[in-house]
Amino acid sequence: MTQSRTISLPYLTPWNWQQFHEHFKLRAIPGQELLGDRDYCRSFRLADVTGWFRVSALPDQNALELAYSTSAEACLPQLAQRVRRMFDLDADPAIIAAHFAADRHLAPMLARNPGLRLPTAFDTFEQAVRAIVGQQVTVKAAVTITGRLVSRLGESLADAPTGIDRLFPTPAAIAAANLDAIGMPGKRVQTLQHFAAQVASGALHLDISQGASELIARLCALPGIGPWTAEYIALRAFGDADAFPASDLGLLKAPIWGAGGISARQLQAHAEAWRPWRAYAAAHLWQDYSGG
Repeated sequence: MTQSRTISLPYLTPWNWQQFHEHFKLRAIPGQELLGDRDYCRSFRLADVTGWFRVSALPDQNALELAYSTSAEACLPQLAQRVRRMFDLDADPAIIAAHFAADRHLAPMLARNPGLRLPTAFDTFEQAVRAIVGQQVTVKAAVTITGRLVSRLGESLADAPTGIDRLFPTPAAIAAANLDAIGMPGKRVQTLQHFAAQVASGALHLDISQGASELIARLCALPGIGPWTAEYIALRAFGDADAFPASDLGLLKAPIWGAGGISARQLQAHAEAWRPWRAYAAAHLWQDYSGG
């Protein structure tokens, strides 16, 4: 029997559980993440603490319930803060909506999806790995390959809910592993392992304390990491509100641009008017692209 405790995490409405459910369900890694209709559960590592947590949507309460393993008591403030960022609970949708109200492209999207937020990763290193693995492949293929990393290199986790028994591999484990048959081209394996080695050694710190653009520049200086990957990491790993991967296919081919789409240069110029909320504009364009 797994022991757990719970706290409540409030948010400003509107907020849409379904958006987060669809996002995380598409990317869930077996053994590490599990989704029910109204909940999301995963393993975690925070510094020296390992454990698990479950987030449940509370109907009519404008809050999520966070259940967590007793081990998490040692890092509860950090855990709660990470989960709040993951589910974008600190955004003020009214401020963002007011910024986009006069934009002929975005205003109709906000009217259709007023609660749209910015789903981000629990762990910044994990999200960076996912972004590198996901270069030039589908989300499904990236999840399959990342799942192999977890099953081969992730430590086991005991006393967790059924279906959660694995931790995401450490930077050192990925840097030192033999990844010959992992399912990625050799160049991308080199990119991944060089990146992991930089993080493991402390040469690369994954943070945006000096601003997201500074991290993006540091990432782009690494072999095999270009602007799309770096911007995507800033957006999905840190929830940076102004990160914008302008070369992303889903953004360029969103139906609002018409059958021919739009060029990355045109989109970059167009997105200047969306600052400092370009990541939220991206969320709406992705929703438009996926038919939401």
